[in-house]
Amino acid sequence: MKRICSIIGARPQFVKAAALSAEIAERGKALGLEEISIHTGQHYDKEMSDIFFEELSIPPPKHRLGIGSGSHGAQTGKMLEAIEKVLMEETPDIVLIYGDTNSTLAGALAAVKLHIPVAHVEAGMRSFNRNMPEEINRVVSDHLASWNLCSTKTAVENLEKEGLAETAALTGDIMFDCALRFAEVAERRRSENAAETAEKGPFVLMTCHRAENTDAPRRISNILDAAAEIAEFRRVVFPAHPRTVGALEKLNISVPEKVELIQPIGYLDTLFLEKRADVILTDSGGMQKEAFFFTTPCVTMRDETEWVETVEMGVNILAGASKEKIATATLDFAEHPPAFSDASPYGDGNAAAKILETLNEG
Repeated sequence: MKRICSIIGARPQFVKAAALSAEIAERGKALGLEEISIHTGQHYDKEMSDIFFEELSIPPPKHRLGIGSGSHGAQTGKMLEAIEKVLMEETPDIVLIYGDTNSTLAGALAAVKLHIPVAHVEAGMRSFNRNMPEEINRVVSDHLASWNLCSTKTAVENLEKEGLAETAALTGDIMFDCALRFAEVAERRRSENAAETAEKGPFVLMTCHRAENTDAPRRISNILDAAAEIAEFRRVVFPAHPRTVGALEKLNISVPEKVELIQPIGYLDTLFLEKRADVILTDSGGMQKEAFFFTTPCVTMRDETEWVETVEMGVNILAGASKEKIATATLDFAEHPPAFSDASPYGDGNAAAKILETLNEG
């Protein structure tokens, strides 16, 4: 029996783990695989952590490290120390990491120093912007991993260019699995607030949480000014990430009155609103893909994206933090939605099964 320790700690990882943990629960015994989950506590409040376990029926983590927030160095260092202790206790055969957070990097470092093979889900993604902490996390993690489990052909090509071809496996995007698995659940279990939000009429769904935006006064001011301009013509619904709220308070910047500021929402309500939005306005990598899955046009408030396929297909526009570009692109998409092709660059929705097969064969 192979023992897999899964490292999770942030919202996107909870979502991805929901699909893979369900697959392990269904097929793990037959394949000789057992999962032990470790929650670092990178996201630790109810809105950003517990609600996902409740909504998605994720088994409670065996280990909760409770690391909490902090600078990149302090947070990663604390995680590394705590994860190492758990791995020495559990002696797993594989450490499974997701995406590009500090939890991802800490899990990879702790595992390889103990000579435990690492499997990296969503490997090979590149923004080619080394100013992003996420880029550093994903590059280092890929180079430490024994299995790099890739969402797209582009990711595989990126790894080939870095001399990691032998570690790369094309599995498809596990977030596609999640969207298919939970979209119907979201229809049944959406909250009254989400239903009321959608029933009020056409709207743009906006999220903003990346440090490159929220910690830069000019960028976040431009973004909020653009949202105010859009709101003159189309409702803008803004479920604010706790980090964004804190950053705005620190900068003494207010959300414009015409923008509908609401509390953070769970994954199911997010899916429910993404499907009904006219446009998604975001700096989130995951939401760019979910927009694509639900054929909702997307405007991305970043200067680059790892999900280049959505841009190449004309359904996602990179607007950076330009007030004019954000407002113009969003309103154009709202009035003239782009055509979505039948192309499926993110696989067929069976990434979790392919990941398990890859690990079982390895």
